[in-house]
Amino acid sequence: MRKIILSVILITILVLTFISNFIIADNPIPAEAVKFDTGDTAWMIVATAFVLLMTPGLGFFYGGMVGKKNVISTMLQSFMAMVIVTILWTVVAFGLAFGPTIGGIIGNPSYNLFFEGVGTNTAWSLAPTIPFILFALFQAKFAIITPALITGAFAERVRFWAYLLFMVLFILFIYTPLAHMTWHPDGVFFKMGVLDFAGGTVVHMSAGWAALAGAIFLGKRKVQKVNPARITYVLLGTGLLWFGWFGFNAGSALGANGLAAQALGTTTVAAAAAAMAWVFLDKILGHKLSALGACIGAVVGLVAITPAAGFVSISHAIFIGLFSAIVSNLVVSKFPKGKIDDALDVFACHGVGGMVGMLLTGVFASKAINPAVGDNQGLIFGTPTLFLNQLTALVVVSIFAFVASYVLFFVVNKITPLRVTEEKEELGLDISQHGEFL
Repeated sequence: MRKIILSVILITILVLTFISNFIIADNPIPAEAVKFDTGDTAWMIVATAFVLLMTPGLGFFYGGMVGKKNVISTMLQSFMAMVIVTILWTVVAFGLAFGPTIGGIIGNPSYNLFFEGVGTNTAWSLAPTIPFILFALFQAKFAIITPALITGAFAERVRFWAYLLFMVLFILFIYTPLAHMTWHPDGVFFKMGVLDFAGGTVVHMSAGWAALAGAIFLGKRKVQKVNPARITYVLLGTGLLWFGWFGFNAGSALGANGLAAQALGTTTVAAAAAAMAWVFLDKILGHKLSALGACIGAVVGLVAITPAAGFVSISHAIFIGLFSAIVSNLVVSKFPKGKIDDALDVFACHGVGGMVGMLLTGVFASKAINPAVGDNQGLIFGTPTLFLNQLTALVVVSIFAFVASYVLFFVVNKITPLRVTEEKEELGLDISQHGEFL
């Protein structure tokens, strides 16, 4: 049956792309082409490549943490996100996220099917200095890494084909509505004044809550405590993530400008502060200073600064890094691992880190850093409106992402079993799912 379905998918895409000029209505290009800024365009091409590098970096980060029998499968889950989501984004998902609004919740995809109208002579309204296609491709990299982040929660026990199906449904029904509501000018969160510079709600909170739902739904691994296969992979993955995150955050300025430089600075210091806080707290709590702890701490800082990167000062970015690492470290240590098997602590790091970052954006956002903040500055400046908006978005996104993800896991499990058998789990996913091994 699976062979038939995969054949139908391939043939359908082949046919639709071949005859696309006959079946997709043309969106006419303006007679006078938009004049773009070459510096902005060059930077955004580089930033787009940076963000894509984060996904294989995540593969190394996660792959080094799991047991030796599951390294290839774990890394391949990230790699296949680059493959599947790229096509899905081009065909329909970009239109769902950034097409003309339907009630401020989702976009109308008919305008941008197969990137129709997403060309080199038009621009997105909030990024007028770069080609529309470049903006669309930059956003594609955010969509790619989000489902890959979730994989750490159900590592070492998920069937690969079921994961691919979940990934498609997650992008269509969870990621694209959140992206539209948060980043589209007509989105409900955008109109509320919710600030999310580079994906605290859209990427990290959605992934964190989906990870928690997946860990609960799939249940515990047969053997929960395994020795990390390659700490060196984790170090390499952290380096690639940190490097790529400069494109993630600084690129979200959508131009080569002072705001991009500010976001690069806040990203740098938040990651460093979080790594420092994590290893210091480990020592305070009686643990050894570990490479794994330093890496996890740095990533938590990167997560937490993401929504705030273009809105806060350098000193406040250090606070965000320190505070987020302390909170996430404590959540990791107190997480009920005997009951919920979030294998790589995705919820405690990405979910909690994203929530802390969103709330602290509501505390520290300053119009002196970014005039777009306006008069609704952070709580520390004496105006509570932004903080309350951030808190409202946090609650809504948390409920939506968790419930919708759990429903998707349930649906996928009805279509094809999500979890491997005990025999295949014991054998390891590298061999049982892919016929390969280290």
